[in-house]
Amino acid sequence: MFNNLSALGYGLVTFAVIIGVGTILLTKFGDSVATCATAYTYNVSQQQCQNATGGDLTDPTNAGWTSTNYLNTQLGTAGLAGWAPAIIAFTVGMLFLGVFMAKGGRRV
Repeated sequence: MFNNLSALGYGLVTFAVIIGVGTILLTKFGDSVATCATAYTYNVSQQQCQNATGGDLTDPTNAGWTSTNYLNTQLGTAGLAGWAPAIIAFTVGMLFLGVFMAKGGRRV
């Protein structure tokens, strides 16, 4: 059973690394393709367009930024990463069921 748990751990760590690297890459790519309206400049720290007076934040509207922002949202807690707790619970539950079923089938 512990061999299965270590394999599950390696899989979850790989899953987390893929989500983390994907989020960073998509955020940086979205920052590089963002375009704002004429009176606005892109504020990288807030990832939104900001007017010259320092207020009034809006999202960029170009297709590149919108697509990468959507993919970033789907990769994060609203998408793929949101399934991680369910996957962990299901897998651990199946491991325990397998142990109990294996013990019931043995004859001493």
